[in-house]
Amino acid sequence: MLSRIADSMYWMARYLERAGETARLMEINLLYLVEAEEDMGEEDKWLPILQINSSEPFYIEQFGGDTISTSRVLQFISAGRTNPSSIRTCLRLFRENARVARDRISKEMWEAVNEIWMGFNERLKGPLSAERAGALFVELRNQVARFNGLVASTMMRGEAYAFYQLGGCFERADMTSRTLDVKYHIILPDLSMVGSALDYYQWAALLKSLSGFEAFRRNYHSGFMPADVAEFVVLNRAFPRSIVFSVKHMGGALQTIGLENKEATRLAFADLSAVVEVTSQQIFDAGLHEYLAKLLERMSLFHGALAEEFFQ
Repeated sequence: MLSRIADSMYWMARYLERAGETARLMEINLLYLVEAEEDMGEEDKWLPILQINSSEPFYIEQFGGDTISTSRVLQFISAGRTNPSSIRTCLRLFRENARVARDRISKEMWEAVNEIWMGFNERLKGPLSAERAGALFVELRNQVARFNGLVASTMMRGEAYAFYQLGGCFERADMTSRTLDVKYHIILPDLSMVGSALDYYQWAALLKSLSGFEAFRRNYHSGFMPADVAEFVVLNRAFPRSIVFSVKHMGGALQTIGLENKEATRLAFADLSAVVEVTSQQIFDAGLHEYLAKLLERMSLFHGALAEEFFQ
């Protein structure tokens, strides 16, 4: 396979996953605003989203650091042209990469790509109210799920599919890590809050932003203990948005692609796999933030090795 095709399949999946994950975060955050304390400032409500989305420096550059507001964040995250991780930017790059790899995807996929891009590009024009944005985020989430269903049911299983799967799983692991790290620091256990309504809403919002609320409740029956939430999100092998689940499926994609004479990628993935082969006790002994920082570093090194050996 040509390196540019492999690169496009990988990034096509990453950009679509990023757009869908961002829409999910924004949707849940809008719902959470209704349940949050009235005295929470807009910065407290929206700064975490900018951090998870890696958009904070671009937002500050455009608006300044003391002007975080709901209307501005909605517009910037959804359609900001100076934001490289905005939903609109991700969807545009999703289509551009699909176009490059046009002969490796099915007709149904290509039609859905254009439908998604043209529909949301039009809908993202003009200012977004919270009500309008909420409906848009739900629709995008559904369209991403539909597209992944088309991938699963119409795409040949080969190297192109493997690179698509690799990109999607990588982006999902990355976004899950960032979401857990940022939100866990916001809602670090405060004994005065344990069992309160706000405590419930905060942990529930974190799990809902990862589509894991119902699955968590089926597995844990003692409330929202921080250690249980972190263990579920990081180490649950049956939860499709957990970090370990994503890394294991990355390994399956790499087996299809083959790592013969790709020593840097093989070693980098071995290091990444070793990070997720731990227990929850080991994670908390080291510190959750420190663990996630190490994980993100290993992911960055893996991506660098992959890009050097496959995409250049």
